[in-house]
Amino acid sequence: MNKNELSHIAVVGLAVMGENLVLNMESKGFRVSVYNRTPSVTTKFTEGRASGKKIIGFENLQDLVNSLQLPRKIMLMVRAGRAVDDMIEQLTPLLSSGDIIIDGGNSDHNHTTERCERLESIGIHYIGAGVSGGEEGALKGPSIMPGGSAAAWPHVKSIFESISAKADDGSPCCEWIGPGGSGHFVKMVHNGIEYGDMQLISEAYMVMKEMSGMDNGSMSDIFKTWNSGKLSSYLIEITSKILNYKEPDGSYLIDKIADTAGQKGTGKLTVVNAMEHGVPLNLISAAVFERSISHKKNLREEASEIYKRSHGKFATPEPQEIHDSLYASKLVSYAQGFSLLKDASDAYSWNLNLSSIARIWRNGCIIRSVFLNRISDAYQKSKDLSNLLLDNYFKDEIYRALPAWSSLTAKAAVGGYPLPAFSSALNYFYSITTKSLPHNLLQAQRDYFGAHMFERTDKPKGEFFHENWTGEGGETSSGTYNV
Repeated sequence: MNKNELSHIAVVGLAVMGENLVLNMESKGFRVSVYNRTPSVTTKFTEGRASGKKIIGFENLQDLVNSLQLPRKIMLMVRAGRAVDDMIEQLTPLLSSGDIIIDGGNSDHNHTTERCERLESIGIHYIGAGVSGGEEGALKGPSIMPGGSAAAWPHVKSIFESISAKADDGSPCCEWIGPGGSGHFVKMVHNGIEYGDMQLISEAYMVMKEMSGMDNGSMSDIFKTWNSGKLSSYLIEITSKILNYKEPDGSYLIDKIADTAGQKGTGKLTVVNAMEHGVPLNLISAAVFERSISHKKNLREEASEIYKRSHGKFATPEPQEIHDSLYASKLVSYAQGFSLLKDASDAYSWNLNLSSIARIWRNGCIIRSVFLNRISDAYQKSKDLSNLLLDNYFKDEIYRALPAWSSLTAKAAVGGYPLPAFSSALNYFYSITTKSLPHNLLQAQRDYFGAHMFERTDKPKGEFFHENWTGEGGETSSGTYNV
């Protein structure tokens, strides 16, 4: 290896994702410079998995910068937050106009937008790139969602498209998303949908195990069968494998794993942003909160002793009933996620291509699934589609699944089994398909105690009125606004 040859790109941060992305880049013919703030980590990598490859390690940032072709391209694979700003602060004095910094972590899109504006003001391009696929995806081909400085895209396009996963039609699972923090916003919503998917699959597992009395082998076989049909997806595939995984003594590992789930914050961030935009995201919210409940193990154990219950009698759910309920609920999860993307696109003038986003999620990422082609088609036909469930194909799919979906959630309620994501998805569907909700009463209550005013059905929309409900109030009313 010629150490005087300049590298195509540098990667800073050699944890699991960074290390595997570097190996992916090198395998596609790119020479990569690497740096980690702990020099021993760099040495271990270059003398281990990277040994003999076109990968060269550096112990200081100046040498790393000097090793790169112009314009320099440096990808940060460090923890979101202060670590990103610290690295930008160290790199900026070493770079020249036109150089490019890429943040490949899960940064808050607001921070990415601010960093992009700040760096562009001094001539440095900035990209916030969502990267999904976990360890395997990083090594073999992830889904990549880059956004930020558009002028930087032509310089990194060949690298990103080369290392990304490829869909069945051969197209790369990577396309330019848009300006500012749009790439990181799309990745955040991807992770929110991921939270919903995982919760829904876990609830299907509970139904099979607790309500239908299936053993691990039978459940594994069912998920394997489902993975060849409408539910075909990465998460369904690995669920089948997990349920059938045995330890050396022949016991199933799944039965020994504690029921307390962790989270790193992107699900919560999705819910917070949904609240900011006024987009109902109740299924994904339920998934986030259920992880929090899972951590209250001592409380759950105490409460289960106080509220002892004998599960009610019901007809045992059939696999097809569980399948249809899971499928319909997953469609709601994606519908909510894409609704948030559409609202954010309008609010921030990002002009997101929702059809394109569905396409780049078809392979490489954690939520890859067979019906993403259908989602892409729906937004290709109607770019202004306000909700995925209004598309004719998904309307028919929901109608077919609805009897099983409503039946299963009712059985779970009667039997005393928690299915918060299934029921949340169903209630979302019922709410958005209900012409008249009871919020006329709610608005009357707000006006009664706080003079918050209301619109009337017999007056033009946009006119607001206040009623002196008690005969003792005045004519003064509160202003109208929505959070």
